Amino acid sequence: MASAVKQTANQRVETGHQDVVHDIAIDYYGKRMATCSSDRSIKLFGLSGSDSPTPLATLSGHQGPVWQLAWAHPKFGSLLASCSYDRRVIVWREGGPQGNEWSQFQVFAEHDASVNSISWAPHELGLCLACGSSDGSITVFTGREDGPWDKTKIDQAHQVGVTAVSWAPASAPGSTVGLPTDPVQKLVSGGCDNTAKVWKFYNGTWKLDCFPPLQLHTDWVRDVAWAPNLGLPKSTIASCSQDGTVVIWTQGKEGDKWDGRVLNDFKTPVWRVSWSLTGNILAVADGNNNVTLWKEAVDGEWNQVTTIE
Repeated sequence: MASAVKQTANQRVETGHQDVVHDIAIDYYGKRMATCSSDRSIKLFGLSGSDSPTPLATLSGHQGPVWQLAWAHPKFGSLLASCSYDRRVIVWREGGPQGNEWSQFQVFAEHDASVNSISWAPHELGLCLACGSSDGSITVFTGREDGPWDKTKIDQAHQVGVTAVSWAPASAPGSTVGLPTDPVQKLVSGGCDNTAKVWKFYNGTWKLDCFPPLQLHTDWVRDVAWAPNLGLPKSTIASCSQDGTVVIWTQGKEGDKWDGRVLNDFKTPVWRVSWSLTGNILAVADGNNNVTLWKEAVDGEWNQVTTIE
C-alpha cells in the first residue's frame, strides 16, 4: 500500500506512512496527533484548527508493526506509549529546550508474543499502563516517583490471546464529580476466546470481577471500551467483534450481573469502539471503512445519529 491517509471531517491527512495505519491518537489538549503503522514507525503531527496538520517528528524503535498508541495525562509530562508485534511496549518522552525531541523513556519487554493493546489508567491512579498480549496475559506497569516501575500481571487472562484493554473510570458509579477518595482500580479486556472480562485490583493482585465472563460474541472480541460515568448510576462497557456485532454491557451497581444488549449487527468485522468524553455517544469503526456514531435514547434504545464519511 502507498502512503496511508487518515480522513477527518473536513480534510484528508497525508501521513507519510509506507504501510497500513493501525491507530491514531490525539493528545489531551487536542493539539497533537500520533499515528502508527505496519511500517514500524510512529509519526507526530501538530493540530491547529483549520490548517493542515504539521509533521513534527517520526519515532523509530519498534522492530515490527506498531498496533496502538496512548497519550498519558499531561500531569505526568509529555509521554506517548506504543505497542508492537515485536513484543515490546515503548514509552516515549518529549524533551529538549524547544520540545519535540523524543526519546525512549521506558521499554517494557515482558511479553512472549505481540502486544496488541495499551491503555493508561485514569490519572487519579498514577502513571499506570495496562498492556494486553497475544501470549494471553495482561501486564500493568506503574511508575514510581523515585524512578522504577512496579509490575503486576494477569496470567492467562484470555488463553488464546488478549486483543484489547480499557480502564474503568476512577470514580465509582453514582459518585459525585471530583477527586475520588478511594479510586476504583478496574479494567476490562477482550480476547480471542470471544469474551470480555472485568478485572479488579485489590490486596495486591488482580481478580476476575465478572461471573461468568461477558459472552455474547461468537468470534474474537476486537475492542472494548469502558464508558466515562460522570456521576451516572451504572457502569457501561462497549465491546465489538469479528462477528460483526457491538454489544453494550451495563451493571447497575457493584456486584450485580452485567447485562448485555446487541447495539447493532454491522455484517462486517467491527474493529474499534470509542466513547465521547461524556460517555453518551459511541463511535464504531467497521470493516467497511465506516465510522458511525450512536446515542442512547431515554427508553434505553441505541440509535445511529450520524455516519462520518
